[in-house]
Amino acid sequence: MASDNVLAASVVVSSTIKNAKEPWKIVFHVITDKKTYAAMHAWFALYPLFPAIVEVKGVHQFSWLTKDHVPVLEALETHNNVLWYYHGDLGVGTNLSDSPRLLSSKLQARSPKYISILNHLRIYLPELFPDLKKVIFLDDDIVVQRDLSHLWSIDMKGKVNGAVETCRGEDTWVMSKTFKTYFDFSNPLIASNFKPDKCAWAYGMNIFDLEAWRNSDITKVYHHWLQQNIKANLTLWRLGTLPPSLIAFDGYVHPIDPSWHMLGLGYQPKTDIEKVKQAAVIHYNGQAKPWLDIAFAELKSFWTKYVDYSNEFIQHCNILES
Repeated sequence: MASDNVLAASVVVSSTIKNAKEPWKIVFHVITDKKTYAAMHAWFALYPLFPAIVEVKGVHQFSWLTKDHVPVLEALETHNNVLWYYHGDLGVGTNLSDSPRLLSSKLQARSPKYISILNHLRIYLPELFPDLKKVIFLDDDIVVQRDLSHLWSIDMKGKVNGAVETCRGEDTWVMSKTFKTYFDFSNPLIASNFKPDKCAWAYGMNIFDLEAWRNSDITKVYHHWLQQNIKANLTLWRLGTLPPSLIAFDGYVHPIDPSWHMLGLGYQPKTDIEKVKQAAVIHYNGQAKPWLDIAFAELKSFWTKYVDYSNEFIQHCNILES
């Protein structure tokens, strides 16, 4: 997991371990930025989750993870159009007639987090952990509700990324995503390289075969298309870090059963509660994060059950249960 949110990270880790059948087999690798490192490290040192192991590292501890080594990230943080898009007038591109969900998705897509190195760490997993063969990568806005050990035995059939596809499902808002959702197919570069109806997939809970990844050019392709989008003044796509990953992992994705990863709890207040209860991982992707006041009340309790509101630090931060 990569996160600069101590509370969110603690929920992900504790929910995973508490629902594991064999927690002593779990090793959590939490990567954070330099400003959050001391707090993140202190939290898991003060509140260890035995018998699992939690390792906390800061991006500053990876000597090779610099802007010199990753020139595209340097460009992302300094290019004038990029800076204006993510730090300028966030109202541009929105419309008063937009539905709340559409407005929310437009605003989220322009979050400055998308140009931080921390948000791009997923693409460097093979280099970050050169001795590991396989990992399950979790976002920090998820809750684990079932034992995940069965994911380890899924036959990936030589693919790199085990993910839930998001182009089919009962929820037509969350599960109706294809490449045309993310890319501008009026651009010849996009139209000549990709099919608009190709199924998209989700970040949030992914199985990565790092050995297979190291034998591919995934990271190189990711860098190439980030650079192409910058050259095109961000007109190829404008929706965060998933689009370049859709391109880079094209042909390397193994679909897994949707019950492993339920999306949309930060977008959709009418989410089927029974399906939420049954899902292995629930994902609060969207603006309504469960630690915020704007969270949907009927969905927040699935997250708050893993927060110790009697903890003195949480009380001092004025984080309330409801």
